[in-house]
Amino acid sequence: MERVIICAGGPSEEVPDLSVYNIEGTIFIGVDRGAIHLLDKGIVPDEAVGDFDSVSKEEFTRIQEAVKQVDSFQSEKDETDTELAVGRAIAYHPKEVILTGVTGGRLDHFESALHLMYRMQREHKNISFVIRNATNDLSLFHPGVHRVKRNDQFPYISFFAFGSTVEGLTLTGFKYETVNARMEMGMTRFTSNEPISEVCTISFRQGICLMVRSSDS
Repeated sequence: MERVIICAGGPSEEVPDLSVYNIEGTIFIGVDRGAIHLLDKGIVPDEAVGDFDSVSKEEFTRIQEAVKQVDSFQSEKDETDTELAVGRAIAYHPKEVILTGVTGGRLDHFESALHLMYRMQREHKNISFVIRNATNDLSLFHPGVHRVKRNDQFPYISFFAFGSTVEGLTLTGFKYETVNARMEMGMTRFTSNEPISEVCTISFRQGICLMVRSSDS
């Protein structure tokens, strides 16, 4: 399986155009109201999970009629709906998991999704986890060498230490290059860089690096 896309129930305007992914090799999972977001975009989810407390009875009936596998849970549970969906996504053994519908609305939901991505990326290093909305793309890197292709949709790129200090940060192919730098938690020095090469390189020897790619809108 190439890719699993998880669409949560954040504001619909935060959800990017997913039609490019609506091809063979992609699994769609709707989380609570995220299932409605997918249906409204003409995409029938392969699964829908959650407590469905953010949909009406009529909308839940629509989900049940359209989606083959619907797993409904009690609202009082240890896991968030998005975490339940990520567990289902991992079961497909994909190369990539994209989470969307998690960045708008309640900030605690976004923070929860970001920390969930951090934990999942640490536990499943063979899977690439990404948070994506209409104007931003977030991913986490482990120590090593990482190559990123320039994407005109996201002309700005920022780096942050996540969880611990990043040691030995070297950036090549960017407007502002650096060699063997130290990036601490709370540091803003590496905000709003720009790729100038077709392929850019990020490398470091210790820590976890959060990369945020943004559009100019």
